[in-house]
Amino acid sequence: MFPEPGKKFAAFLFDMDGTILSSTAAAERVWGAWAERHGLDPVKFLPTMHGKRGVDTIRQLGLPGVDPEAEAEKITQAEIEDVEGVVAIPGAADFLAALPPERWAIVTSSTKVLALRRLGAAGLTVPRYMVTSEDVSVGKPNPQGYILGAEKVGVAASQCLVFEDVEAGVQAGAAAGASVMVITAAGHDLHLPDYPSINDYMSVEPSINGDGLISIVQKK
Repeated sequence: MFPEPGKKFAAFLFDMDGTILSSTAAAERVWGAWAERHGLDPVKFLPTMHGKRGVDTIRQLGLPGVDPEAEAEKITQAEIEDVEGVVAIPGAADFLAALPPERWAIVTSSTKVLALRRLGAAGLTVPRYMVTSEDVSVGKPNPQGYILGAEKVGVAASQCLVFEDVEAGVQAGAAAGASVMVITAAGHDLHLPDYPSINDYMSVEPSINGDGLISIVQKK
């Protein structure tokens, strides 16, 4: 279940949506309506948009006459207005609260305003360090966000454990040189047998070692 039994890390880097909070229903309501307006099949489209910056998702579609940046702004505003059903992943609040605030960060494909809105709706602490879509020029699966997240915490990415829930994020964390833990609570259809996983945070907790490094242990 764990990256390596007893392995220690200098910092933890968390994706947000699907990893520490559940926003799938809200996101799919907004993106599903957008897809229908643009003649896309929501059933086929929705699985492709999780974990990526909205502007990247739209740009990759290559829809004629569509301005990706303008559309992404509209979608973000709609997501800010719709936080119904946004809740913390079980155990996430206690897990994050047990971490030293200088030893963890959020690295999300959401904008900062949307990230703050969803963290508030889920009742989760706003971290000292956060990387959002505005902070990078290229989104996940590019590793830029996780490299920057590690820099903000003041350590090398290779010293970090990344928590992710979708393939684009896992690829970004691995490409940054970090170890990766997959959170499966969101129920995405992943094909990642080479990565350790946990469903949520109910049975685990962080352990701060005497050297200041962090490991994950089973709750007693």
